[in-house]
Amino acid sequence: MAMQSAVAAARAILTSLHEVMASRAGAQAKLNQVVEVIGESLNSEVCSIYLLREGMLELFATRGLNQSAVHVTRLAVGEGLVGTIAERSETLNLAEAAAHPDFAFRPETGEEKFHSFAGVPIVRRERAVGVLGVQHVDPRRYEEVEIEALQTVAMVLSELIANAELIDEEETLGVPAHLTGPERLKGLTLVKGLGAGMAVFHQPRVTIEHIVAEDIEAERQRVYLAFDKMREQIERMAQQAEFGVGGEHEEVLETYKMFAYDEGWSRRINEAIDSGLTAEAAIERVQQRTRMRMRQIDDALLADRMHDLEDLSNRLLRIVSGQLGTAASHGLRGDTILIARNLGPAELLEYDRRRLKGVILEEGSLTAHVVIVARAMGVPVIGRVRGMRGMVREGDPLLLDADQGVIDVRPTPAMVEAFEGRFARNRERQQAYAAMRDLEPVTRDGQRITVMINAGLRDDTPMLSLTGADGIGLFRTEFQFLVSATLPARERQTRLYRDVLDAAGDRPVVFRTVDIGGDKVLPYLRHNDGESEENPAMGWRALRVALERDGLLKVQARALLEAAAGRTLNVMFPMVTEPWEFDAAKAVFDGQIAFLRRQKKIVPEAVRYGAMLEVPALAECLDVLAPRLAFLSIGTNDLTQFLFAADRANPKLAERYDWLSPAILRFLRRVVTTVAPHGTLVTVCGEMGGRRLEALALLGLGIDRLSITPAAVGPIKELVRQIDTAEIRAAMDGWLAAPPPSMRAALQEWAAARGIDCE
Repeated sequence: MAMQSAVAAARAILTSLHEVMASRAGAQAKLNQVVEVIGESLNSEVCSIYLLREGMLELFATRGLNQSAVHVTRLAVGEGLVGTIAERSETLNLAEAAAHPDFAFRPETGEEKFHSFAGVPIVRRERAVGVLGVQHVDPRRYEEVEIEALQTVAMVLSELIANAELIDEEETLGVPAHLTGPERLKGLTLVKGLGAGMAVFHQPRVTIEHIVAEDIEAERQRVYLAFDKMREQIERMAQQAEFGVGGEHEEVLETYKMFAYDEGWSRRINEAIDSGLTAEAAIERVQQRTRMRMRQIDDALLADRMHDLEDLSNRLLRIVSGQLGTAASHGLRGDTILIARNLGPAELLEYDRRRLKGVILEEGSLTAHVVIVARAMGVPVIGRVRGMRGMVREGDPLLLDADQGVIDVRPTPAMVEAFEGRFARNRERQQAYAAMRDLEPVTRDGQRITVMINAGLRDDTPMLSLTGADGIGLFRTEFQFLVSATLPARERQTRLYRDVLDAAGDRPVVFRTVDIGGDKVLPYLRHNDGESEENPAMGWRALRVALERDGLLKVQARALLEAAAGRTLNVMFPMVTEPWEFDAAKAVFDGQIAFLRRQKKIVPEAVRYGAMLEVPALAECLDVLAPRLAFLSIGTNDLTQFLFAADRANPKLAERYDWLSPAILRFLRRVVTTVAPHGTLVTVCGEMGGRRLEALALLGLGIDRLSITPAAVGPIKELVRQIDTAEIRAAMDGWLAAPPPSMRAALQEWAAARGIDCE
């Protein structure tokens, strides 16, 4: 056997197994034949099959052990060598089985005379549902080719036992018995709220229907074509200016390319096909070995690289199987908690907002754009939850408590009842906030605070009336671009902007010109030179794109001007770095106004221009620019990442820097002081303004205009009505002059002493 190749050994066994599976014998008879075939092929005195039933590993068939032990010998998951293999989904290959610390002797089997042991997990949908083991009288380690043959046979067995319904439904669905009960997972709160629904994976698990190949050459060609397509996708990523998830994107891309062109990986898949597996089964077979190796890796960097290979294997499997769509393309069938490693803003917008009740991300950070979109949609999000595939199956009931950052998987009736109680109290709280709709946000010392909402979709406009907000302080025009497969025509843009203005009535709407690039990728808009960027967040995006592609800005300017005909238009430009950029963008609008007037078209009654302060460099030129601005909007999300040099998409930095850092607060105070002599209105329109404690700090800095997510309007109004601005400003002056060890703690103490809830 040692001289045979793994391919030849596995093919010989598969040929025999194919005959067994094609026979009309019952399931038990087939298993009895299988152990005989494997034992003879590997020249092994013992071959046994253990399957999960009622949470225990039961001996279902054996060659060489006492037949009286069949359906009698049972081991718990984690018990003995067989239980260890199932628990860890890893292979054991031992010259002396009894010397292993997990060895458990079962006298009824008569196994005491056998020394060597090798066992592999029988895996169904990424979970061990049984164990295939061989034993030999002489002490010896099995050859690598024999182990590979066992692993290949185990894949075929998984199909046989599932079709014959020999294992519990819970096991066939991919969750072992000890994980079918309730579990609690913890993560990072990204968007607060509560949600309940069934688990749906953004990229559904690929179901492998056929294991054994009918035509090996046809399967090989399918894999070759899939590799070609996958490599084209990777190369296309390299040509995309916006590719990546932050500063690490180049490293990720290079790792992907390395694996995509790795001859060893493709060779192992081809060898698996040669052994008689289909293309899908061959990829899964190699992927199983990768997972087993991952469990043995202590080096964090190497483990990350193996996770990258896992992602690439999933991509290859989806390509070869033709199962390319996300869950959004299939539609949501009921209340859903969506699970993904990460999501782009456009991907989230593809989902039915009525049925999407929450999102769980394996990665994610507070200021990622997908979090901003989720907050605008009112969808709670928890991030930094690792290993979801290993803990949750498709369709599992989930309770998502993003207020506490916890997820209850497969909850008990008592847990559901407690959650429903919290949900009801949360709804009552929201109703109390809604009751404040007609109350003005006036502080205890009589200062009127302007509270507006952020929006980006036509469906967001009813929130103006529902919340009693003062207007839309930030309308993200790029959302229309993100959900469109092609560049939106001017007429479509005009209709959207007109509808928003009509819905707002006499309340102001501030339109931000299109802010794309970074993590907001448009597939139909690329670099002219096709080069990738080292740091997309600080690269070709926002106003820089608009000024280079002046046709893009001209079309949008014309659409906005036509939509606001006879009314006041408020427009601001994103990511202004130097005054000349603002002047250049305003010149585009001036040109379009002149054009419309020549065409005898109605133009806006007035156009008020503003700029977004996101790039710290602009703060050094505000004394120059402020006289030309009607208003200045501070985007605290981008501003924070630029001030701290901390990529908003990097999960390792998600909790490292605080919005209440003295560095941020001193910077904002300086901005307010600089523009005050010019009468320029200052608005904070980042997520910072929608959090009660952070909003308290902003009021202490003298900022009296906030544009926030609609869900935050009620809580912020309530906060405002409890505050004496003179008192909080005096306290803030003292803290900024001599910062305390924790500004957050100081603010919390100040609020608590006055009975103000800032949670």
